[in-house]
Amino acid sequence: MKKIVMTRKTYMHALEPIKSLLNTYQPKPIHQKTSYAVLLPLIKMDNHYHVLYQIRAQHISQPGEVAFPGGKVEAGESLKAAAIRETAEELNIASDQIQILGEIDFLVSGSRTVHCFVGEILIEDWQAITPNEEVERLFTLPLDMLLEDDPVYYSLTSTLTANGDFPFERITNGMGYPFKDFHRTIPFYDKLDENLWGMTALFTHRFVEMIRSGKKYPR
Repeated sequence: MKKIVMTRKTYMHALEPIKSLLNTYQPKPIHQKTSYAVLLPLIKMDNHYHVLYQIRAQHISQPGEVAFPGGKVEAGESLKAAAIRETAEELNIASDQIQILGEIDFLVSGSRTVHCFVGEILIEDWQAITPNEEVERLFTLPLDMLLEDDPVYYSLTSTLTANGDFPFERITNGMGYPFKDFHRTIPFYDKLDENLWGMTALFTHRFVEMIRSGKKYPR
């Protein structure tokens, strides 16, 4: 039987379809089902910048929580466009009153990704904003204050419960395996009148860290 010798050229030729596929593929988080986009809104007040927050209305999910405007990215819509659309809808302002400055780090949580953009709301008096029915009320926090006051990260460990036919017997240590998703740290800003915590606190803190690392920030 004649022995077939595979040269490097032959190998590369055989891998060409795979190379072509990978060169045109846009990587995304595994198991991602939904993308969301939010806006961290900056408001200029008396020559100082504040971050605008909203309290979610009682009749929607996560009622009463502090949040940024945002929501689900629609089919064919860019992340940036979604952040602008959702902000315009929730704050009842025109899209041209939102000036996007850029995007910060995004969050991957389970089957969803949440992208956070930073933008200035081009309005003279934020208290004149009349948000839609999804928003109970608005408030602001001075950026200077946020730069001086970091959140506290509290540890949270969830209890693992056997469910269905999950094959724990095939895993070293079984139910004692250190699944990473069951151990988390969640930020809370402890010195504020408002209960700023969770994802909104995380994006706030990340934005503040980025400003500090640049050693310059708007006043």
